[in-house]
Amino acid sequence: MRSIPVIDFSEYTSGEPQSQQAFIQAVGDSLKDIGFFALSNHGIPLESIEQTYEQGDIFFSLSDETKKNYLQPQISHQRGYTAFGIEHAKNNPAPDLKEFWQSGRSHPTTGETPTYVANVWPDKEVPQFKPIVDELFTQMEALSQSLLHSCSLYLGKEKDWLSSMSTDGNTIMRIIHYPPLGEDVPAGAVRSAAHEDINFITLLVTATADGLEVMDHDGSWIKVVGDARHIIVDSGDMLQNITNGLFKSTTHRVVNPSSSSARRFSMPMFVHPRNEIDLTPRQEFIDLTGGKALYQSITAGAYLHQRLVEIGLVEDEG
Repeated sequence: MRSIPVIDFSEYTSGEPQSQQAFIQAVGDSLKDIGFFALSNHGIPLESIEQTYEQGDIFFSLSDETKKNYLQPQISHQRGYTAFGIEHAKNNPAPDLKEFWQSGRSHPTTGETPTYVANVWPDKEVPQFKPIVDELFTQMEALSQSLLHSCSLYLGKEKDWLSSMSTDGNTIMRIIHYPPLGEDVPAGAVRSAAHEDINFITLLVTATADGLEVMDHDGSWIKVVGDARHIIVDSGDMLQNITNGLFKSTTHRVVNPSSSSARRFSMPMFVHPRNEIDLTPRQEFIDLTGGKALYQSITAGAYLHQRLVEIGLVEDEG
């Protein structure tokens, strides 16, 4: 059975040019082929990941009444808590069977107003939530920059071509709780219906249970076996758009477990460019992919808003 590639990050951090080039080549080849790979030796302590999951578990175990105090519909649920059944996949009206918390980069203390919204935190109920989650966010975002550097170099661009677009962007980390299904699952509802990520790249620390599946070229599903030592990386719609499909944004899903009593946690970081970034396919990638622009001319902010409407986090104004 086919599996996604495993790529060793220590090759990139080794300082050895030949190893670094091998890493860059493996990253780019994987995103061109299947759009996914597993990153080993990524340097983020497992303890930090486990502590963040523990904080998420404490928060999601609070009463629904308490958790709903952290709903943020006025900012399209881009921070704080999103309740069970609110989000659904694009083109699938059945709600995903999950609830989640989202945090972003902490606002700078320089007095400047950033383009991204401020975090909210459950300080009263879960006092250790903020420092632990914030620390993991910082580590994950630093890792994402190295991966974007590798993508840029593979594409023949300057090292910071993609990472400079994500500086002060809308990057968010999501702690997802998939509760036990129970006996009354709505028709067509799954933990996370088949979808593509919208952002540049996603970093997903290993979930607490299996269930992630990636669509192969022939429409079959590749089961991603969990490994606590790995971070799963995939390329999203925005990266696909700007490279005219050279990098793939691949359909994936989280299937329901066989046991109706099983819980699952997962934690992806969605790395976004700033709202004003132009995602129009670049000519050099059009030339490499058949000579015709296959994707739209749109800014990152407009693309994100469009997707938030499609998945039910923003009401359609039109």
